[in-house]
Formats: sequence, C-alpha cells, structure tokens
Amino acid sequence: MILYEYPLNERIRTLLRLEDLFTRLDHFMTQPGPLEHHVAITTLFEILEVASRADLKSDLLQELERQRLALGAFRDNPAVSAAALDQVLAQIDAATQALSTSSGRTGQHLRDNEWLMSIRNRTGIAGGTCEFDLPSYHAWQHRDSEQRRQDIDSWAAPFRPLRDCLVIVLQLLRESAHRSRVSTHQGSYQQALGGRVFHMLQIRLDPASGAIPEISANKYMLWIRFTMQGGDLRPRPFDGVVEFDLSLCSL
Repeated sequence: MILYEYPLNERIRTLLRLEDLFTRLDHFMTQPGPLEHHVAITTLFEILEVASRADLKSDLLQELERQRLALGAFRDNPAVSAAALDQVLAQIDAATQALSTSSGRTGQHLRDNEWLMSIRNRTGIAGGTCEFDLPSYHAWQHRDSEQRRQDIDSWAAPFRPLRDCLVIVLQLLRESAHRSRVSTHQGSYQQALGGRVFHMLQIRLDPASGAIPEISANKYMLWIRFTMQGGDLRPRPFDGVVEFDLSLCSL
C-alpha cells in the first residue's frame, strides 16, 4: 500500500516537511561519498530555512504540554497500560526539557558559521559549488569520510531537540487516526466533515490501481480527485472505481 499524508493546517505542513528533510539528512549523512555529503549539507540548509519559522518552537512546546495534560488524565483508566503511558510521558518530558533549554534562534549556529554560509549562498546558483568557486569546500570534500560525517553530525546536533519534539507530535497525531474503507464515484470522493477540526488525513491505496490522489479540504468538506499517469507521466482523470483506506487524524 502507498501511504499519502495530507496536512490540513500550516503547522502540520511544516512538521511534515521537516520530518522529510531529517529523514533525507540521516540517509545521506551516513553514506561515505562526498557527493552524498554534499546533499546532506544542502539538506541542512533546507532544514534551517523551514525551521526558522519564528513560532515553531513555541508551537511544539505548547502542543506537547497539551498532550502531556491530556494523556495524564488516562492514568487511572484501567484500560490503559500504565507502563506504556509512563513511557510516552517520559518521552514528552525529555523532549520538552531539551527544546526548552536550547537557547537562541533556531539554526543560529549555522548562520554564525561563515564558511557554511558561503556554501549556502553558492547553492542558490546552478553549479555554484564547483571546485573553482569554492576551493575550500572542494578540499573539505577530500577529507576522510568519517571526519566529514562527524562535521555534518556536529552541525545537525543543535536541531535534534526540535526533531525529537516533532517526532512525538506526529506520532501522537498518526496514532489518533480513525481508518475507514471507502471507494470513489467516477474517480472522485467527497466527505462532509461537519465543521470538526482535523489536522491531517491519510490515504492508503494499492499501487497496482495506478490511481494518484489530489486532495483539497477545509473544515466543512473533503474532496479527493484521482488521476493516473500516461506514458508521458502527465496526470489524466481516473474514471474507474478506486477503493482505498481513509484516515482522519486529530490531535
């Protein structure tokens, strides 16, 4: 099954983008080659840009505190595992403490690094990081692979408290999903939401169907239109019946 996740507000959109960027960073940072490490560094610059949103840190702290209070209310519920609940609450407390004690503007350590900023400025130019443009960067790329990895890891480390918090928030959001099996009518699907606030929806469908969802939604209505790709990969309307799993997630 292919999973498509669609954010229903800007905050979740930002968290999903950061999650994707951190996953990419982890992959390329652990590879041995200089080209992979170049991708890791440019990914760090993307994380810096997305994470620089002024209210992101406070949003995450407020959401984790809200979730801590909500989960604490289940402590005397016999249907809830006390050990599992304590584990989640401990994770929330640790992530909250680490993010709260991180000082300064998010990513300021990168902005203060003139060498990294010189690379960032050149990445906006097509082919701008060639050896004749940035000879010092070219020399760094010829350092030992493990030394390069350690450098990237040290530049990424101050972002870890932010990442730990967003991982918990997205995990709790995904675990709130209410899944149902639905099908389309003439390649599209609509569902009234009745004004209830959802934060994300998930669609799981069989890749053999060839269907691709295009989603739009507000607090009153959800629309999903399915397309398919031809030989030129351009999207075309999908007129057949598509059966898929739909999950609505709300914190």
